[in-house]
Amino acid sequence: MTRPRIGIWIIGARGGVSVSTLIGLSALQQGLASENGLVSCLREFAHLPLPAWDQFVVGGHEIRQTSLWIEAERLHRESRVFDTDTLAASRELLAETETRIRPGILWNVGSTIRQLADSEVPEEGLPRELVSRIQADLSDFQQRERLSSVVVVNLASTEAPLDEASWPPTWAEAERLLDSPDCPLPASSLYAIAALESGMPYINFTPSLGATPPGIDELARLRGTCHAGRDAKTGETLLKSVLAPMFAARNLEVLSWVGHNIFGNLDGKVLSDPRNKSSKIKSKDQVLEKILGYPPQTLVSIEHVGSLGDWKTAWDHVHFRGFLNTPMTLQLTWQGCDSLLAAPLVLDLVRFVTVAREQGQTGALAALGSFFKSPLGTPSHDFFEQFEQLICWADQSR
Repeated sequence: MTRPRIGIWIIGARGGVSVSTLIGLSALQQGLASENGLVSCLREFAHLPLPAWDQFVVGGHEIRQTSLWIEAERLHRESRVFDTDTLAASRELLAETETRIRPGILWNVGSTIRQLADSEVPEEGLPRELVSRIQADLSDFQQRERLSSVVVVNLASTEAPLDEASWPPTWAEAERLLDSPDCPLPASSLYAIAALESGMPYINFTPSLGATPPGIDELARLRGTCHAGRDAKTGETLLKSVLAPMFAARNLEVLSWVGHNIFGNLDGKVLSDPRNKSSKIKSKDQVLEKILGYPPQTLVSIEHVGSLGDWKTAWDHVHFRGFLNTPMTLQLTWQGCDSLLAAPLVLDLVRFVTVAREQGQTGALAALGSFFKSPLGTPSHDFFEQFEQLICWADQSR
């Protein structure tokens, strides 16, 4: 029996994470890569009806004028990622995906992201018109490729934050905003609305607003579909969510936690804008208070260093108080390839979300909280609690 084809529609389709995801998918389809880094391949999830790698077909939206192959070669040349054979073996998949990429939208993305855009990106209309254009692209993708379902994944650059008071509390309010030229919702939320209104799951891998407002979550439930997010946890914050529970469990008082982050990719360049950076810092900085139950002094810095390419380094200094009020320190360094830390999680999330959708789950998927810095649907930031929730979800899905 022929297995159903499943679409992955990527927003930011020619970015580093997307390209790395595609090259990884190609390698997995051809048996050229191990399952290292893939959570969905752990034995705890072996019983789930997860899609096979050869079931996926990829398309997406992009605002930049480049190509998947150019970006893949650049990553290989400048950041020394992917070996030559793996890169060469991905050429066919990259070429096929390139034909399925459509121009993205620029509504409320901010000047820094807008400067990256190709001049051929269509002029903006009202938000409802933009949502309709996105939906037309999604529908065309599904029909042309004969797909049983499509999962939309936001891998675009981080938008500036939106005041929480502006978040639509209901779908009726969000829907009214779509007809206003002053609609405050950013592009990430318009993509979310387009997907969810079409009954397609949406994954927000970024700190951008996406499907976070309650009104957009309500839309997902009304349309019988699901979403996951927000801001994938791949590096320094992953370490915080693992180490902070240790301090709490040993009753060691964290006095301060300072983290300095440097990296050189496009995301780092966008985060050089203080407005965009504030979205990322807020997401990274909330974890400690949530886990410890009190707010230690914190400092999170993010700086763009172009020569590093796709590699990032984080230095953390933890000052804590032990027995007899003795001050002590923990210092650590984290170095990793940004896109290769993220890419396997994209594939994991698509597989898990596909299972959740087929089981009829709606709204924010709390069980996927371990993947995110600002998890939706769950108050927990403790990685071990989050991962146990994922395992429990998988066990209940037998």
